[in-house]
Amino acid sequence: MKNFILGFTVLSTILMKSQTQIIAHRGYFQSQPLTTENSIQSLENAQKLKIYGAEFDVRMSKDGILVVNHDEHHEKMEISETDFKALEKVKLSNGEKLPTLEDYLKQGKKDSSVKLIVEIKPAKSDNLEKEMVQKVLKQVKDMKLDSQIEFISFSLHICKEIKKLASGFKVQYLNGELSPEQIMKEGLDGLDYHYEVFQKNPTWIAEANRLGLITNSWTVNDVTVFNQLKKQGIGFITTNIPNELKNQ
Repeated sequence: MKNFILGFTVLSTILMKSQTQIIAHRGYFQSQPLTTENSIQSLENAQKLKIYGAEFDVRMSKDGILVVNHDEHHEKMEISETDFKALEKVKLSNGEKLPTLEDYLKQGKKDSSVKLIVEIKPAKSDNLEKEMVQKVLKQVKDMKLDSQIEFISFSLHICKEIKKLASGFKVQYLNGELSPEQIMKEGLDGLDYHYEVFQKNPTWIAEANRLGLITNSWTVNDVTVFNQLKKQGIGFITTNIPNELKNQ
């Protein structure tokens, strides 16, 4: 009986690992009631779904404060050219204040089962990108969240800087022009590409899997596309409809 239970547990673990995992894109904001992307509420919604993870975007204000926001602008203010005191005066559309990275991580820490997928946005110079990476890593380490954090970026420089300073973190590249072999040569852990990139390069998922790389695709909001990628063996899907795809 003990051997049967052990075998079943091992089989269940293997099957779980082979399934395509779901990541909520900018949290789960297309909820009922609707909320705002990259808000604390959107993260809490994603946590309630009990999916693999929630993705969110990090930028830095002019005075060096890390904030969670996708666009370069918060309302009409360019984040990188505006001090945080001015930015925080304008609330999100759901009434929340503009979250700092610390705010977001505090909510994330409440449920350690949901990974926090941190997208560090490209900055205007290598020095600014280095500063951002250093500050993000310090915040993560100060809050003892190392095991819950994974990183993604469109900036190859940011990706490599993370691996240089903290090689233990998983880091995936977003831009889409590097093959799995090139990702491996750059010392990164995986490729997180728009689904059209994988459609144009139909062998890349299999190649990446053979190389032991992480495979992820954004932003998959169509069940047909999801199933196509799943059949190819993709490891993760980033989506605006995590509530629908988690049961596929």
